Amino acid sequence: MYIGVFSMRYAKALLAYANENGAEDTVYEEAKKLAASFSEVPELRQALDNPVLSVKTKEELIEQAAGGQKLSKEMKRFVRVVLEARREKFFQFIIMSYIDLYRKQKNISVGKITTVYPVSDKIIARIRALVVSETHGSVEFITKTDPRLEGGFIFEIDTYRMDASVSDQLRRVKQQFIDKNRRIV
Repeated sequence: MYIGVFSMRYAKALLAYANENGAEDTVYEEAKKLAASFSEVPELRQALDNPVLSVKTKEELIEQAAGGQKLSKEMKRFVRVVLEARREKFFQFIIMSYIDLYRKQKNISVGKITTVYPVSDKIIARIRALVVSETHGSVEFITKTDPRLEGGFIFEIDTYRMDASVSDQLRRVKQQFIDKNRRIV
């Protein structure tokens, strides 16, 4: 069975269970923390894949990865089901699939703004208002600084990307210059 199909089935089951108990928001926050832990600590996935570790130890690892707080009863029960079914190697994919499903259900867009210097809250609020008016949903923003841009910004939301950075404009000018000189020779 494909990892994506398998993970999606478990994620749908978790979302349905969380919706049924009114805990989808709590489970979403826990899932975001777990997803961040998986990306920051690659050894976490290796530890979950380790057949020597007990189910109890793996539960404790997941609880620590979720920020060291007590997990909601829905997430705890789901973790136990996944671990007892010996499906822990899919856990990271299940969590990512849950996040995607939740965002689709709640009409949440994810935006990313990359600039040379930190962006003020006032500008973020203006951009958020524009995105909300277009999507008729909510938006989560990630701001990042990257001095390699030299100026301008890169704005990404869902599958849309607008690169208005100085470095990109210089790259385009350079490419145009190279293309024109090839025709001369």
